Amino acid sequence: MKLSVVMPVYNERDTVREIVDRVMGLPVEKELVMVDDCSTDGTRELLKEHFSNGTGGYGEIKVFFHDVNRGKGAAIRTALKAVTGDFVIIQDADLEYDPGDYMPLLQPVLRGEAGVVYGSRFMGEHAGFSSLHWWGNKMLTVVTNLLYGSHLSDMETCYKLFKADVLKSIDFKANRFNFEPEITAMLLRGGVKILELPIKYRGRKSEDGKKITWRDGFSALCTLIRCRFSKRP
Repeated sequence: MKLSVVMPVYNERDTVREIVDRVMGLPVEKELVMVDDCSTDGTRELLKEHFSNGTGGYGEIKVFFHDVNRGKGAAIRTALKAVTGDFVIIQDADLEYDPGDYMPLLQPVLRGEAGVVYGSRFMGEHAGFSSLHWWGNKMLTVVTNLLYGSHLSDMETCYKLFKADVLKSIDFKANRFNFEPEITAMLLRGGVKILELPIKYRGRKSEDGKKITWRDGFSALCTLIRCRFSKRP
């Protein structure tokens, strides 16, 4: 069984090499599909130098480049055209999440217990949440549960692991961080079971490169409401 790791990248020059090392060092058959979303801090040049010309000694890595900044959701859509694995997990290009959590998340999918597994930061060991991000995540998860009758603890988590055919069957439209609520809403409306397991999380501050703001929270809220009352699942 092969795992495809999809990594949207935007202005992560200081962390991207380390997270690639962590991902490619895992003892599982895998491929890494990276999409640079028009970085401006030198990340783009780093990827071209170290990863885009063959394997670079890291294993199976594919790198794609957006000519304009389109957002996380758009980067994921670009990556999905190239994945060849049986399973897909989303990985940010920073160091907030630990790829060591992949294996526990994979187990229930391999056993046939779920087609989608979310890694919940609130169920596991976590640190570094600002008050804004803590309460914002909690509020959006509560709204998700109220609108869709679910029992999630962390809708906004990056670590979403899918059977590849499940993810590829969903025609999501979100271009930016509203990918998270849209994909969750479409899964729940489609009757797909989402299993949550604890993961480790070390948050960072905006001055360290964190990009999500209150505007993204508002967009997520609007996305949840729109998807709940739209005709398409």
